[in-house]
Amino acid sequence: FACEKSGEWEKALHILLLIRQSRVEPNVITFNASMSACARSVKWEKALQILGLLLPSTTESSTITFNAALSACQKGSVWKKALELLSVMAQSRVNPNTITLGAAISACTDGGQWEKALRCFNDMVLMRVELDTISYNAVISACVKCGEWENALQVFSMMEGSNCKSDAITFSTAISACEKGGKWEKALLLLGVMSHS
Repeated sequence: FACEKSGEWEKALHILLLIRQSRVEPNVITFNASMSACARSVKWEKALQILGLLLPSTTESSTITFNAALSACQKGSVWKKALELLSVMAQSRVNPNTITLGAAISACTDGGQWEKALRCFNDMVLMRVELDTISYNAVISACVKCGEWENALQVFSMMEGSNCKSDAITFSTAISACEKGGKWEKALLLLGVMSHS
């Protein structure tokens, strides 16, 4: 676990290899920690290799397992791989959570795929996965980055009608959407609301 926390992916992989060579079967926690170490070091390929070792050998894979792999995909900005993992999760009957879909949304955002980010967000809504500020911010940001200011403001409006609390990032991104859409009155209104929050 120390390797996971410090992001020492090479040590984590070496320990995993030693465990497997000693004919002791590593458990899902060992695999998860190794993938998390790879994610922290932006070694998404290694994290997916570890996931590939785990999946055929056990039915123990969990949401945490996939979250570790998705986090690596997010940090590596490999949105296609992130979406592939969501499909594998569904086939494995592992339920996604806020972290799972948030990582997929962020990977799509970093890859300039606002439609895919929005689809992941809509999937969250349909699956009744709890939406958090990070999820809203990621999809609003994806839309703004790709010039889809109307979609960004629509998601912002959804957030306002939810129990989720807006933060400075939310307001800044929504104001940026207003700027791109020439909605200066709305931008001023948001600035006023932000200053009173």
